[in-house]
Amino acid sequence: MKFGKNICILNVGGTKYAFTREVIKDFPLRRVSRLHSCSSEKEVLEVCDDYDRERNEFFFDRHSEAFVFIMLYVRSGKLRFVPQMCELSFYNEMIYWGLESSHLEFCCQRRLEDRMSDTYTYFSEEDIKAEVDSRGEEDQVTRFGSERGNARWLERMRRTFEEPASSVAAQILASVSVVFVIMSMVILCASTLPDWDTAKNNTVEEHRIIEAVCIGWFTAECIVRFIVSRDKSLTGENPQLQRAGVTLRVLRMMRIFWLIKLARHFLGLQTLGLTLRRCYREMVMLLVFVCVAMAIFSALAQLLEHGLDLETSNEDYASIPAACWWVIISMTTVGYGDMYPITIPGRVLGGVCVVSGIVLLALPITFIYHSFVQCYHELKFRSARCVRSLSSEFLN
Repeated sequence: MKFGKNICILNVGGTKYAFTREVIKDFPLRRVSRLHSCSSEKEVLEVCDDYDRERNEFFFDRHSEAFVFIMLYVRSGKLRFVPQMCELSFYNEMIYWGLESSHLEFCCQRRLEDRMSDTYTYFSEEDIKAEVDSRGEEDQVTRFGSERGNARWLERMRRTFEEPASSVAAQILASVSVVFVIMSMVILCASTLPDWDTAKNNTVEEHRIIEAVCIGWFTAECIVRFIVSRDKSLTGENPQLQRAGVTLRVLRMMRIFWLIKLARHFLGLQTLGLTLRRCYREMVMLLVFVCVAMAIFSALAQLLEHGLDLETSNEDYASIPAACWWVIISMTTVGYGDMYPITIPGRVLGGVCVVSGIVLLALPITFIYHSFVQCYHELKFRSARCVRSLSSEFLN
């Protein structure tokens, strides 16, 4: 830097920091280190917001508290989010100063990924609307007026079907959909009862009418969702739907998966789905723990109960795959009692297996529990905000 004094003052949101030119030259933050290569005030003002030549002070109109945490990263090498600050806002501060998401601690990286995945759809919709609204030229309005109207209508229909809290019509539609789902599930469960065939013969017309109405509703709903959806590409990744040998009975029993539709209308199911999506690493870790323990204990159990060819050989443990079933029900402390060790070493191994299962399963479940609580409060806050928005819209 060919101007100013030897001491450089950085004024970030009212908080001042003093550094020498040598420190500025090798500063870890890219935007700060760029000041050293500036040869004129014009170039300096391209990096910062204002510059005081007399005091050699560089002004940055940025979040001062966020910069404090960024300076802690410069000193200690650990970057974490500012408490009570939006992750996306802090991420914007990071980008401004020349940092990336990889500089964050692992826990904060996950928080940022989850927040970005949750808000990506909403940001993209707002960006599209802002881009469309910013085009104020009359010729473009005339040209694209009809397209915009159709797009707004499709978006309104999509929100009505996909977001039950978006409007009163969406809530009514969601309630009707829940009624049809419950009705269909009741009929499906009742059809497996022994007395169902007799009752069906007596009231066959009523049963057919109810099933036809439910199937008609779901078919119409699928068609409308396909029409208003943004992505209508058919990938054909489901091989079950392409096989001609799938029986009608299997397809009929597949109606049980309609219960997943209820997740759209109940906060508890939404919390469960969001928790599983955010905790997939812990779920994989839990699965790895169970598989490793099952491989070890099943091999030992087969050896102690059957493999040593003793007089008291236990035929229930004739193979390692058979012993795997005993290991999994022992680790989860279920213990059906259909198979159990009869030798003293096998019983000792069973006790170790039970205690190990309690410890191994408790480790990742703690993280899953905390994530569940966080997801519940987040969705509850979001639901309350939607309700307030809907109430104000209804009153207006």
